[in-house]
Amino acid sequence: MLNNIYLLELNLALFAAYDGGPNNSYGIQLNTNTTGQQSLSVEMKTYYSDYLIDLAEPELVHDQFGQKHPIPKNGGKTIEFRQYQTLPELTTPLVEGVTPDGQSLSVSNLEATVKQYGGYVTISDILQLTAIDNNVVQATKLIGSQAGRSLDTITREVLNGSTPAGDYQVQYAEGQVASRAALYYTSASDNCNLTADAIRKAVRTLEKQSAPKINGKYVGIIHPDVKYDLMADSKWRNPHEYQDTTEIYDNEIGELYGVRFVESPRAKVWEGADLASDSRTLLINHANGYSGAITSVAFDGGTVAQNALVGRMISINGVTAKITANTASALTFASTNFGSISDNAVIYPGEGGAAGVTVYSTLIIADDAYGVTEVTGGGLEHIVKQMGSAGTADPLNQRATVGWKATKVAEILVPQYMVRIETTASK
Repeated sequence: MLNNIYLLELNLALFAAYDGGPNNSYGIQLNTNTTGQQSLSVEMKTYYSDYLIDLAEPELVHDQFGQKHPIPKNGGKTIEFRQYQTLPELTTPLVEGVTPDGQSLSVSNLEATVKQYGGYVTISDILQLTAIDNNVVQATKLIGSQAGRSLDTITREVLNGSTPAGDYQVQYAEGQVASRAALYYTSASDNCNLTADAIRKAVRTLEKQSAPKINGKYVGIIHPDVKYDLMADSKWRNPHEYQDTTEIYDNEIGELYGVRFVESPRAKVWEGADLASDSRTLLINHANGYSGAITSVAFDGGTVAQNALVGRMISINGVTAKITANTASALTFASTNFGSISDNAVIYPGEGGAAGVTVYSTLIIADDAYGVTEVTGGGLEHIVKQMGSAGTADPLNQRATVGWKATKVAEILVPQYMVRIETTASK
């Protein structure tokens, strides 16, 4: 598509002026190389808006398998998702000549508030010395990627959010540990990496609840680091080995035990930053150690600024706590029992697994598990502002902008239709 744009013969008639009225839903204007206040034609605005969406859509890995809902028109800031309950089994024989009672659909509504996101890049007045079309194309390429990645991350955060009471299904590796903080990586042969057995257990969880499949299979969203471990299984099948290769998903990498996997470098990762400016970990600095419930510990082993760690999680002896205050030599937190802590015990970042190991999310998804708004139909807009359009803020007509604006929301609809597997990965 990009080559076609460069070969496009630039016809300045396409940039005919418009009246700036409310019917211009894209709000796109920019100067040409000639004088006067001219703007992109309707055809060009539509072309670039579609181009922006084409660039953004491949980045929307987490949106790919959700129910798609159009942006509400003139309906306020809320969008309504609908949840349909499964009909019960009917095992009573029909009576000859007697029409049975009909059934009613059980539908519950879930309202979500849409929010707007956006960004832009500024183009200097050098635009007047070069082809308009090339500048818009290059800027649109950049903001298109940014928009797609941003919107994908918004959905990812919803799908990997905190656990609703008993509904959202989280599986820690093969089930050998009971929490994220307990996931460990000791060696290449002793770890909590993603395995084929972990996938089989997640599939069993979904199948026990009659979770509907997507085109006959469940779908997994997997990080490249985790893919490395899973693809070593002898039963892994690459896409070209499928019997039917006509419906390959974007970024699809293979299948295992009835799950088709799609790779994303933006799959959720929990990894705490270094605790000190010169060290990843800290050390307990207390000759007698600590025991029982405590609210603070003294430390050394790294340089830490006053309150630089407030809000961070730390892990000691596999138990985590959230820091509420810190000095250059002590951490404070809510009363926590770490067990018996010896002097020089290691204090690890607590956002990931045991000993600060990185933890990865692999989502195993059934149909109708969640809903998202569409990027078409006003969900994602391409916006160009001409030089001087900022009025007194740009008195010398030195700046034009090319930007994007999106209306977006994602919502989990049926928590039982999704399993999040948390694991470590090979180092």
